[in-house]
Amino acid sequence: MSATTATPAAGRLVLLNPGPVNVHEDVRAAMTSPDQCHREPEAAALMTRVREKATRVSGGDDAFTSVLLAGSGTAALEAAFSSIVPADGRILILDNGNYGERLWRIVDVHGIPHRRMEFGWCNPIDVDAVDRALAEDPGITHVGLVHHETSTGMLNPLREIGAVVAGHGRQFAVDAISSLGSEQLDLRTDHIDWCVGTANKCLEGLPGVSFVTAPRHRLEELKDVPTRTFYLDLYGHFISQDRRNAPLFTPALQVMTALEEALDRSLREGVEGRGARYTALAEQIRTGLAERGIRFLLPAGQRANSVTNVYVPEGMTYDELHDGLKTEGYVVYSTQEQLEGVFRVANMGQLDGDDVAGFLAAFDRVVAKYADRAG
Repeated sequence: MSATTATPAAGRLVLLNPGPVNVHEDVRAAMTSPDQCHREPEAAALMTRVREKATRVSGGDDAFTSVLLAGSGTAALEAAFSSIVPADGRILILDNGNYGERLWRIVDVHGIPHRRMEFGWCNPIDVDAVDRALAEDPGITHVGLVHHETSTGMLNPLREIGAVVAGHGRQFAVDAISSLGSEQLDLRTDHIDWCVGTANKCLEGLPGVSFVTAPRHRLEELKDVPTRTFYLDLYGHFISQDRRNAPLFTPALQVMTALEEALDRSLREGVEGRGARYTALAEQIRTGLAERGIRFLLPAGQRANSVTNVYVPEGMTYDELHDGLKTEGYVVYSTQEQLEGVFRVANMGQLDGDDVAGFLAAFDRVVAKYADRAG
């Protein structure tokens, strides 16, 4: 175990929660861009550049485009899942955690015909079962999947499921909110028709802008899909941004400026580079926690490269651990009620090995404090 007593710089919290993340100073500085009107040419040019870069970071080319929305990742997710299923269609939701359940809740609240396949929290999605479901039910037109299920830290088999969905001629909608930028994902290779991303996780931007990336012809086809919502009408946003070169509603321009800087940094580092950086940090976290006897929620082969879910040490509560670590300058994240006693340590964002070493040292101090109390 490390003997370091390093603490974060004064005023800095090390965010070990799965977004928002610690961002680069250049991204933060971009938030100070001048005030401007969203209907002016400069704002239109910014929107066009960000759309193009969001498409590129998703592995898309000129046959694809992105639609920007002011809001968290859930805004783009609801825009996509409430807009893409036609009146005579039905979507199959693959659910093995809190965010798979969120997909089901979105289509359910909009009254969209659907089928929900629940695999259970912490259980891998059975690709063969998905194959059989599609073979048995020709009425299913779309399949929805969460790539990185952060409620458990599980990375779902995107490529394998995409191949199955494409093999049955159905459309594939992916929540890539917590994977895009650090995990392998390619719109063409993975047969993704609808990809939902956000600024403030592995792309290392700031909260407030999210997007849907899709083939242009898929977005054009939405003309014939009934509108189910006003603000989150994906086709309306697409037409306004793509045909009129203007936002449908007022965008978060300063956040969009910061996202452009974050996308530039993401494209320079590349998915492989960022994935390698995150993997090294995750391994440092996991090795350190394993040395301390902390139990992991998932086996090694199922974990994403940016979040580690582990059990709270015996003899203390999550709140005691969280509050003690925050006092030391480190923020961890709880899980949902279904996994009470489990917490998340994320390594997204602008973190380095010293941040992880400092966290592990702070973890030792907090745990020792409660061990002494119990003794």
